[in-house]
Amino acid sequence: MNSIKVGIIKEGKIPVDKRVPLTPKKCVEAMQEFEGLKMVVQPSEVRCFKDEEYAELGVAIQQGLQDCNVLMGVKEVPVDELIPDKTYFFFSHTIKKQPHNAKLLRAILDKNITLIDYELLTDEKGQRVVAFGRYAGIVGAYNGILTYGKKHKLFDLKPAYLCHDIDDMQEEFFKVKLPAIKIAITGGGRVAGGAMEVLDKMEIRKVSVFDFLYKQFSEPVYAQLHSGDYNARPDVEVWDSPDFYANPHLYKSTFRKFTKVTDLFMACAYWDPRAPKLFSEEDTKHPDFKINTIADITCDVDGSIPTTKRATTIQDPAFDYNPATGNMEPAYSSEKNITIMAVDNLPCELPRNASRDFGRNIIDYVFPQFFNEDEGSMLARATIAKGGELTEKYKYLQEYADSAKRTSEV
Repeated sequence: MNSIKVGIIKEGKIPVDKRVPLTPKKCVEAMQEFEGLKMVVQPSEVRCFKDEEYAELGVAIQQGLQDCNVLMGVKEVPVDELIPDKTYFFFSHTIKKQPHNAKLLRAILDKNITLIDYELLTDEKGQRVVAFGRYAGIVGAYNGILTYGKKHKLFDLKPAYLCHDIDDMQEEFFKVKLPAIKIAITGGGRVAGGAMEVLDKMEIRKVSVFDFLYKQFSEPVYAQLHSGDYNARPDVEVWDSPDFYANPHLYKSTFRKFTKVTDLFMACAYWDPRAPKLFSEEDTKHPDFKINTIADITCDVDGSIPTTKRATTIQDPAFDYNPATGNMEPAYSSEKNITIMAVDNLPCELPRNASRDFGRNIIDYVFPQFFNEDEGSMLARATIAKGGELTEKYKYLQEYADSAKRTSEV
């Protein structure tokens, strides 16, 4: 492809998402780096970067995008806003047959749209190349500390969404004065990395898993827990990561040893529904269950953390779980409750910074594929639909897409 015109679409999903796939500076950088690439931006009054910020750097503002080869957004595009015969990049949330998006996939097939899903863009090793995970971890950890401070009346932090950017948020770190608590973080990917960035900048010391379990400290500390630290296969003595990821249903959770020493838990690990839950609701009733605040950054409702009964919102980020009754109550209702932060769109709280990181990934990994004939097949692997049909890898979604057609005919 010698020349290509990319349009940044206005986000149409409600509630509104302020993020962008490329910031004004990243648009300019991309056009300078790739000869033959032209970028335009559809006007939007809700975007975290104003139209004027794009225009000032020479990026054209254009309402109609029919002349673009590729259209890029962030969230799902409303069905009535889809332009036929175009190539779209966005998070479609269809590959797990999410019920609310069956109509979207049906419309994409009917309108002969090529859909490339960011979530499916991977390198040859299967690692994702574009994601907002780091900022989910950053905001999630900050919200976890904010929630703990509010629960115990220690300090009040400005919510992340009211901060202009990450620098503004980091000014709040100086308010954090924690007692000698223990914070557990699960995961080893981008999300956990972002969470640990926050704790490190708050000067909370990282300790080994062994020390976390068996030593006492006179200062707040945290430990990073990997799958092998809290899962075990009863019939196998030696931990084997590939086996765990292939056969998670054969494993049992050993997380209970951490619930006895942890005060604040930050869940950042991907959870396979076939894997065991970390603990049970019955476990929370035990006198030795010490966790009183949970930042469920992964936000799997009724997933690895059974007390996550629902997702929360940016404006109302927490609720209480009453271990005695198993019911949800208003946040901070009782010291005996477990307070849970479970916002499911955390990167939206720092949209400018999250968008900069995301745009960096697109320039480094996605745009080169436009001009090297998709060397390595990165785009092909991430293409769900093309030419009015599902691609071979995603044929399993046919009945899901057809269900929307049947519903509309009823």
